[in-house]
Parts: sequence; structure tokens; C-alpha cells
Amino acid sequence: MGIVDDLQRARSAFERRDWAAAYDRLTAADGSAGLGADELLTLGTAAYLLGDTDACIRALQRGYRLRISNGEVLGAVRFAFWLARVLNERGETAIGSGWAARAERLLADRPGDVVERGYLLIHDFFRCVDRADFAGAVAIGEEIVAVARRHDDPDLLAQGLVCKGRLLMYAGQVPEGLATLDEAMVGAAAGELSPIFAGTVYCAMIEACQEVLDFGRVSAWTTALTRWCESQPDLVPFTGQCAVHRGQILRLHAAYPEALAEFEDACRRYAASGSDVAAGLALSERGDVLRIRGELAAAETSYDEAARYGYEPQPGRALLMVARGRAAGAVAAVRRVLAETGDPVHRSRLLAGAVEVLLAGDELAEAEAAAGELSTIAAAFGCAGLRASAAYCLSLVALADEDPDRALPQARVAMQLWGELRAPYEVARAKVVVGRAVRLLGDEDSGLAELTAACRSFGELGTSPARLAVEKLLGRGVAGGLTAREVDVLRLVAAGNSNGEIAERLVLSDKTVARHLTNVFAKLGVPSRTAAVAYAREHDLL
Repeated sequence: MGIVDDLQRARSAFERRDWAAAYDRLTAADGSAGLGADELLTLGTAAYLLGDTDACIRALQRGYRLRISNGEVLGAVRFAFWLARVLNERGETAIGSGWAARAERLLADRPGDVVERGYLLIHDFFRCVDRADFAGAVAIGEEIVAVARRHDDPDLLAQGLVCKGRLLMYAGQVPEGLATLDEAMVGAAAGELSPIFAGTVYCAMIEACQEVLDFGRVSAWTTALTRWCESQPDLVPFTGQCAVHRGQILRLHAAYPEALAEFEDACRRYAASGSDVAAGLALSERGDVLRIRGELAAAETSYDEAARYGYEPQPGRALLMVARGRAAGAVAAVRRVLAETGDPVHRSRLLAGAVEVLLAGDELAEAEAAAGELSTIAAAFGCAGLRASAAYCLSLVALADEDPDRALPQARVAMQLWGELRAPYEVARAKVVVGRAVRLLGDEDSGLAELTAACRSFGELGTSPARLAVEKLLGRGVAGGLTAREVDVLRLVAAGNSNGEIAERLVLSDKTVARHLTNVFAKLGVPSRTAAVAYAREHDLL
């Protein structure tokens, strides 16, 4: 077989996305007669898509030298752009920046409006983002889009729209940002983009939607990304992201074993490719599922591993601390991460967990402020998942403030929205708030019905911490129907502690201790501390 046949077979394999065959044919042709610059770019692309970054870099370096020796400046700039991108992705930013600078130097003496200037602007965009110059980044994103439109370059246009859309979202203009990302996705979905840009656009779109809990878009585009990945059996990049996004959707639908399998698959893929922070995300998501299922030690291990990869697993780690009775430390953690996070997109991912932590720490005013902020963000963004989360948080705060009239409608909104998203665990959590609220309004039968239904759901889903908490509300776990916290207070009363001493021991306010005691007296049907202690001794609660 001759060199021409090898090259033709390689091109055919590349067009049908058979990256291994394309790489093998090109390597064979290279050994016979040496490849030209165009074929070296194809070889480098195939190597990248197979996960062989070293081979990719070698091919790109050869292609660059060949273009330079032939005096083909614009072609050399293209190779330098790709070298900078691949090296930056691998974490070798000093070398990657050097290649970007070399490309800019080559273009400095080149007159005229050429599309290569648009590609180099991509590096400028990320430099602006790294130094928090978001206004500059937005301007560069606009310029990338303009260059792409002038030169009718679909890859550059899609990348420019992604850059612009993500920055619009982080500036709080989420509907506009999502619309811009939708436009970028048109090229990917229509097969107009080269494979690396297509994968980049898919993953950027899904990540952006996940950040604002736009589960409709996440589900639709994750399905499309899965089909795209499955059409390329040898593909390595982007498959980790695909597994994470599938896991996130499975977690939403409470398919926890399947979600864990996807997150573990993503961890393996990321670790193999050296994508540390991405592996940290997968481990954090895995920790969240384990925590919900009550596997607290395994969740802690997963969060610790995520942190070692450079990813902060919050608010999951703080919620784990609450589950282990360390509310004060959890409150300090969420205060810190909120103080460090400025843009509304990333704050929206923290606020719901922060509300739960702050309430566990008896910080009602802060929890109310966080719930209000989340509600404002959700209204501005318009995403159903965020609106459901905000309504649930508002209901929790109202319930903690002993205002069932305010809690009930918010809990019902949350229950409806989570139901529309097919999120059974979240529906059951909202149902618990409904049950507690109607109980406080004097409708004991309806309250018991809601709580019983929620308890059954938690049992079916295998979420034991939530199930046990509801069982206590139903009076199944402790005589008299006392909550775990009320039992803690009663035990300290029996030990002779004053309200102030109990507040200090349990990190509560005096007012909250008094409220717990009032609830204890009401549930046990006793008039005094002495009578309550006597009841507790009779029923082995101490």
C-alpha cells in the first residue's frame, strides 16, 4: 500500500471519527515518507482525541517548524495557537503562554484583517478572566464573535459565543447568556464544528446550565453530548465531563447507585488524563450522594479527595459537618465561602446549602438573608431548579421563625416545581415542610399524612438520614415524639443545667432553648421541668 492510499484511508477514518484508525494510518504514512503540515495537524488532532497529549504536542511542534521553514506565517500561527491551548489545558501554562506570545509576534508584522487574530484573542480572553478583568473579557468576546462573522468561521464563532455567554451569566444576565450559548450550540448540534471545538462547546454549555440549575437544558444537551461521545468509541477528552453530567441528572432523579457509577467513571477518566480540578468536581458530587444516603465516612473521604485535587467541596462538606453535630464549624465554613464568592452564578450554587447550615447553627437572621438573596437570583435567572430551591429555603426559614402561614405556600411551590423536574428526593423534603407547617396550623391529620408519605419516599430512595429525621417527627423514634434536639435539651435539664448553660453547650440562643422546652412540655403533656425529667426517666430517654 502506498503513501497516497495511507493518506486517503487516514482522511476517511478521520471523517468518520475513527480516531485510532486515522492515527495509525497517518503514523504509517509518516514513517514511509513524512507528513505535510496539514497531515501533521490532523495527526495531532487524532492524538489529542485519543488522549495522547504528548503525541499531539510532538505533531504540532513538527507542523509549526514545517510552516516556518516554508515561510507560511499564518499556518505557523495556527500551530502555535493549538500548542498554547493544549499546553495550557495540561497545566503547563508558562510554556503555553510562550507559544501564544510567539504566535502574537508572528502576526505583529502581518497587515490586514486575518481570522488568525480572532483565534489568538481566545488566549487574551482567558488572560482577562484569570486576572478578574471581566469588562475586558466581555469586550474581547464580542471582538472574537465579530472576527468570526467577518470570516465565516464556525469554530471561532462558537468559541466566541461561549466566551461571551459565560461572561454575561457571571455578570448576572443569565437569560441573555443562556440565549448566547444556545446560539453557540446550533453549530455543534448541526455538525458544523471541528471535533475539539464541538466537544468544548457541548461541555461549556452543560456546565453553564448546571451552575444555574437549568435542568431542562442540562438534560437535553447531556443526551446530545452522550450521543456525540458514543459515536466516537476511541474518544478520551470530554468523556469525563459527559459522565459527570449524566451523574448529575441521575442524582436529580434520585437514581443514586447509577449516579455513583457515573461519578466514579468520571473520576477514573479525569485522573487518567491529568485533569485534577475536574476530578475534584466528580469526587465532590460523589460525596454529596453518599452524604444524602447516610454513608458519612465515605462522603468525608470523597470530599477530602476532592480537596486534594484542588476543588472546594462546598456546601456539601459543611452539610456533612452538620450531620455530624458540628454546626458551629459548618457555619464558619459557609460564611467563609460566601465571603469569597462574588458573582451571582457561583453564589447561587452555595446559598441553598448555606441556608440549611445557618439554620442548624441557629443563625436565623443570616439564613433569612441568604434565602432572600437566592430568591432574588432565582427570579432574575428564571431557571426552574433555582426557583424550586429558593422556595424551599424560604419555607425552611419561615418554619424556623414559627410562621407556618408563610412557610406553607413556599413549600407547596417547591414541591410542585421539583415534581415537574422529576426530583423525588427534593419533593419529599418539601413535603416534610408542608407536613410540619400544617401541623403547626392545627391540622394534625393532614400533617401526619404528609410526613408519612415523605417518610415512605425516603425509605424507598434509600436516604436514611432524611427518613430517620421524619420518623422522629412522627414519634416513631423517641417516646413522646420528641426531636433529637429536644431530647438533647431534656437530658441537659435532667443533669441540672440552666437554660443559659444548655444554650452554651449546644451552641444555641437562650430563646431557642426556651422554645425547645416549651415544645417538650407540650408533647409530653407536663407542666414543668421537674415533670418532664420524671417522664424522661420513666421512658428511658436519659
